[in-house]
Amino acid sequence: MDSPPSVPVSGVGIRESQVRVWDPLIRIFHWSLVGGFAVAYITADEWDKAHETVGYIVAGLIAFRLIWGVVGSRHARFSDFLYRPSVVLSFIKESLAMKAKRYIGHNPAGGTMVIALLLAIIGISATGYMMTMDMFWGAEWVEDLHELLVNGTLVLIVLHVGGVVVASFEHKENLVRSMFTGLKRR
Repeated sequence: MDSPPSVPVSGVGIRESQVRVWDPLIRIFHWSLVGGFAVAYITADEWDKAHETVGYIVAGLIAFRLIWGVVGSRHARFSDFLYRPSVVLSFIKESLAMKAKRYIGHNPAGGTMVIALLLAIIGISATGYMMTMDMFWGAEWVEDLHELLVNGTLVLIVLHVGGVVVASFEHKENLVRSMFTGLKRR
């Protein structure tokens, strides 16, 4: 049959055909950020205290990710997935043609998306915090920028999910499952 052997190789439940890619901290960060962003979005303009509290939690998550991007596990480190713009554009073209190289960690487009999302959420956190300061209280431009960054982040999220779907289909692997289990096929 085509099923991979179920002999544990490097840990409980890891098959010979699998490799551990996403460490537990990255997976917890990822899904906590997804939940935190969703709660912050839903509570905006409706439940100020919850919105602000979740905003601080999201900012803390981003601070953790910035540190983990330098000292974390191999595939969590920024050095593992930062590529020149020409490499990213070439990868996107190849991916649209369903001929892109498969990567164990983040592919060039995925790595670029990580950076774009981090920067956008840093901007959201900064403008959200600014709105609580006397200096910027009622400053319409800060509120407008905050809302623009949120809407831009929603666009990035849609592109991110689309990229995950395309890559999962193209390489015949469930990338969402790997973000829960931490495992991908070799």
